[in-house]
Amino acid sequence: MTVQTERPPSGPADVRKADDGGPGGKTPRAASRAGALAPYLLLLPACVASVLLLGWPLLKDVLLSFQNLNMTQLIQRATEWNGIDNYQAALTSEDFWRVTLRSILFTAVNVVLIMVLGALVGLLLARLGKWMRFTLLLGLVLAWAMPIVAATTVYQWLFAQRFGVVNWVLDKLGWHSMADYSWTSSQLSTFFVITVLIVWMSIPFVAINLYAATTTIPKELYEAASLDGAGAWRSFTAVTLPFLRPFLYATTFLEIIWVFKAFVQVYLINEGGPDRLTEILPVYAFVEGVGNQHYGMGAAIAVLTIAILLALTAYYLRIVLKQEEDEL
Repeated sequence: MTVQTERPPSGPADVRKADDGGPGGKTPRAASRAGALAPYLLLLPACVASVLLLGWPLLKDVLLSFQNLNMTQLIQRATEWNGIDNYQAALTSEDFWRVTLRSILFTAVNVVLIMVLGALVGLLLARLGKWMRFTLLLGLVLAWAMPIVAATTVYQWLFAQRFGVVNWVLDKLGWHSMADYSWTSSQLSTFFVITVLIVWMSIPFVAINLYAATTTIPKELYEAASLDGAGAWRSFTAVTLPFLRPFLYATTFLEIIWVFKAFVQVYLINEGGPDRLTEILPVYAFVEGVGNQHYGMGAAIAVLTIAILLALTAYYLRIVLKQEEDEL
């Protein structure tokens, strides 16, 4: 009885065949190609969802901006195209440019306050002990996780005219004229309440991001700076700030977008009042479109709002890239 054993590869052709994994195996080239396609396949569901959830509504909004659409057209289900009349009416309106300037100033003030206070809280987190850091982080996360409508409702109660906590505290501290003060009766006081709300909701994001960035700074750099005689401020400017700069740029970019489109807080506090003096562009688009039932005009203002936001962010990114090139 003869026992046959498997013959090992003996020649170059046999070795190549064995390396290829046989007829059912993958070649190295095929495996490399599959590995190169893997990231794109993983991103495909997110891209499809973004196109469906963001791209399609944006396209519909752009098409609507070229239409004369009000309740009459809605009831008759008629499509009346009017070209660029909506854009022409918006761009030649003093109200539009007044609201645009107000929106830019509102965004600038809020972003500066958010970044300064958020950075200070983030640096404080890096210096606290374990349990104090955990307590502060827990409070920040809870503030960050609160829904916008719920947070706005709480602030409406805090700054209420008759039973508000803020007025009660100010009255007890000696400012008796504030006992029955209406915080939504003037432009500045209304913007003050909105700014406090937005800054309070945004600080946790900035603080936690910057605290996470501080954990990536090597301790040896601080030790070397200390040996060179650097004080606290010198260590911050020479070691901490260069490491945090990319995080500051990215976080500022996100906050500009988030504050510029802060519709819910502004509308719920006083619906853009008093006398439409606290309207920013998203609220202005909503009031003109839905409130005045001129949906084409509202859509055109929304498209212009997106264009202005893109221009602002492009200008900011250009400044950031130029500074990075100068540093190199």
